[in-house]
Amino acid sequence: MNFRWMLAAAALAACPVLAHAQDARDLCTDRQGLGTPPCTVEPGRVVAELGLADWTHDKDALSRTDTVEAGDLLLRFGLTESLEAQIGWTAYGHERVRDRVTGLVDRSAGVGDVRIGLLRNLRNPDGSGFSIAVLPYATLPTGGSAIGAGDWGAGLLLPVSYELTKGVALQLTPEVDAAVDEDGDGRHLAYGSVMGLGLDISDAVSASIETSLVGDRDPSDHSTQALAGLSLAWQPGDDLQFDAGVNLGLNADSPDRELYVGVTRRF
Repeated sequence: MNFRWMLAAAALAACPVLAHAQDARDLCTDRQGLGTPPCTVEPGRVVAELGLADWTHDKDALSRTDTVEAGDLLLRFGLTESLEAQIGWTAYGHERVRDRVTGLVDRSAGVGDVRIGLLRNLRNPDGSGFSIAVLPYATLPTGGSAIGAGDWGAGLLLPVSYELTKGVALQLTPEVDAAVDEDGDGRHLAYGSVMGLGLDISDAVSASIETSLVGDRDPSDHSTQALAGLSLAWQPGDDLQFDAGVNLGLNADSPDRELYVGVTRRF
């Protein structure tokens, strides 16, 4: 009799675990790539996305700028089946600017601004089929002069994905922003979109090929940045992913290149 009770208790204890395993979605990350996915984190779970290293290089006739960031953390909290809260912060950034005429070098370092947002999925929160979401966000001026904007900003993204065939998805992320002015005081209009393809190379390896175009109406200098990006991701387990990527500037207003690596863990 005692043995039967022990089996019954073990079965009852296993039920929540089995239900949790059945409800688990495929790990969908925001980390790698230029765009933003419309999928949300399951309720009660947390996804931590950490940029281990990020290097951006930009050079023109007058100067060369190298920016290195580490500890770029995004935490995503599943609130409901189709709603998640996000908070992001960069732990360290270093900027080195070399004047190509005089040879003088200016260095600065510090932490980044805090970004908060709410991602609300409107269709298929697991990202399957046709999926669409809205993501309003705000940035708080907690960072220093190296990688901080200097004032608060805000914006709205509309992430969309559509499965063209098994393992191939069209991805689109239009956005409009109240971006912080270059001098760190006030805001201006910025708008654009990312478009690309997501490819499942195998059960554990995926890739994305993207391009982005963003118009920035800063009072000091109107510009349009155009980028092309390629990223790879490897998932050795259901709740773990490693990624790496490269972005290349396609015009004079864009940084020449950016390289990055990172890791994502679901809890």
